Amino acid sequence: MTSQSVAGKVVAITGGARGIGLAIATALHAAGAKVAIGDIDEATVKQSGERLGLAISRSLDVTDRGSFTEFLDAVEKELGPLDVLVNNAGVIAVGDAVDEDDNITRRLFDINVHGVILGTKLAAQRMLPRRSGHVVNIGSLGSVVPTEGIATYCATKHAVLGYTDAVRMENHGSGVHFTVIMPTLTNTEMVAGVGHAKGFKNAEPKDVALAVVKVITKPQPRVAVPRSLGATVWAQRLMPQAVAEALGRALGTGRIFTSDLERDKREAYARRTGTS
Repeated sequence: MTSQSVAGKVVAITGGARGIGLAIATALHAAGAKVAIGDIDEATVKQSGERLGLAISRSLDVTDRGSFTEFLDAVEKELGPLDVLVNNAGVIAVGDAVDEDDNITRRLFDINVHGVILGTKLAAQRMLPRRSGHVVNIGSLGSVVPTEGIATYCATKHAVLGYTDAVRMENHGSGVHFTVIMPTLTNTEMVAGVGHAKGFKNAEPKDVALAVVKVITKPQPRVAVPRSLGATVWAQRLMPQAVAEALGRALGTGRIFTSDLERDKREAYARRTGTS
């Protein structure tokens, strides 16, 4: 695959007001891309856009077709044909799966799955006739390795991976690329109060941002962040299921979102995202 420059590309990013989305916007803007960010938090996304000097930073509800269409229309009117969409918007809920409120379950699927599918469709419908473009969907290592305490989140990220892979195969040779970025736990408000597994270090938002910049430059179907952890995860998936799960227990991965969780530190995030 021939490498290409990020400079001059028109890039739209969902969930761009803070965290990973803002880090992606910052890195791409610094690399010379024409960046637009959207977020359900209109006040914060506008403040973030002003700080970066972006031409477009506006309210976006990724679960609403009209809102998403208006966002992409504004991007193309102001900046030109869309080259890249980064479907980054996502939320997490922590707790026992059996007792999870149905409204929280629906909210996670609405944003993490329906929002990604809607964005992928709306972007691809613009890109395919031009035979050029790239949809980058932010998944998680939870896309391939389930973790206790976040069952619904893992389910949504499994869905993101499966959907993106299938769409990519359907459009092979079209000139449009489809990628899933799969970060480990990343130091944002989303992981406030969670524990740590032995031998594993959280990523930083800038690590995920760098992976996005690189994959736009040289498209790939799947990218783990960090890449070194990706090899470990795939090796674990080749183990017998009982062995893999026993290894996870030994490393403490099952305690991260359960017994090691400090729930009081998650209250602000849960209130803001409607996942409490």
